[in-house]
Amino acid sequence: MSDATRPMTEAAGSRPTGAVADLAADPLRAALTQVRTEVGKAVVGQEGAVTGLIIALLARGHVLLEGVPGVAKTLLVRSLSHALSLGTTRVQFTPDLMPGDVTGSLVYDARAGEFEFREGPVFTNILLADEINRTPPKTQSALLEAMEERQVSADGVSRHLPEPFIVAATQNPIEYEGTYTLPEAQLDRFLMKLTLDVPEREGEVEVLRRHATGFDPRNLDAAGVRPVLDAARLAEAQAAAASVGASADLLGYIVDLARATRHSPSVKLGVSPRGTTALLAAARAWAWLCGYDSITPDHVQAMLLPVWRHRMQLRPEAELEGVAVDAILRSIMQQVQVPI
Repeated sequence: MSDATRPMTEAAGSRPTGAVADLAADPLRAALTQVRTEVGKAVVGQEGAVTGLIIALLARGHVLLEGVPGVAKTLLVRSLSHALSLGTTRVQFTPDLMPGDVTGSLVYDARAGEFEFREGPVFTNILLADEINRTPPKTQSALLEAMEERQVSADGVSRHLPEPFIVAATQNPIEYEGTYTLPEAQLDRFLMKLTLDVPEREGEVEVLRRHATGFDPRNLDAAGVRPVLDAARLAEAQAAAASVGASADLLGYIVDLARATRHSPSVKLGVSPRGTTALLAAARAWAWLCGYDSITPDHVQAMLLPVWRHRMQLRPEAELEGVAVDAILRSIMQQVQVPI
């Protein structure tokens, strides 16, 4: 299991002491728990990433999935959208992809004698931006308005995207040839960055066993993945998660953690105020899933790595020494005083 997803994977099987709700008795929470089971019928060994994607949907945030080719990043997103009865569109990002190929463009209608807007694949519930780091920054940045404002503007007209809408972008590790670094402004729009590792031996054997018995990743219905939620009920869950309380001490704790990243000697660029609001939203969603009506320090700490790891820039000397962002964040969690 990847260190990147361990906090959420461990938490997915238990909840902190003092939970205030019976998870089995709440139909929305029970349905989202069942979503994890349904996705597991198609995807092996990525429980932390599944939980992270559900949290992102509840918090109305976007997700960056990083991993080498072949670890089921695309299958994970397709299975999740199928279990949630949400529309999904896959766009293969390539060096020659143009911004209009993603957002849509004005097309001249000869019969009407005027231009009309032809919607691009971004007009969906879950946009699977596959290998987003294989296209130049100009096309990557075409998603900024959609990710931030949930709309697309063309010819002075703004067109709203469907609800819910999130971008689930996949990328290969940056050291692979033919890739581009994502602009900082776009990285900051992703709620989470989740890493997917190659499964352990037992998991890889299970993958082969499924394929040996006829599993077809292109046919999720045959794999037994069934829809258990829809957009309307997901909107109810999003509203419930957004209503989870946060005490003044907890808000101060999040700010203290962010300020500590800005003062770390190994960090060139620490977490911005957008990063603190993202951590609050993710902690609320995780607290609600765990049956709480207010967040605790445990919820904040469980979300800290996936929500902040992509928002920090290390100093060149720290990169040369092989310092890891996750290690810095773990150290900061140990140094910053936890509210009682």
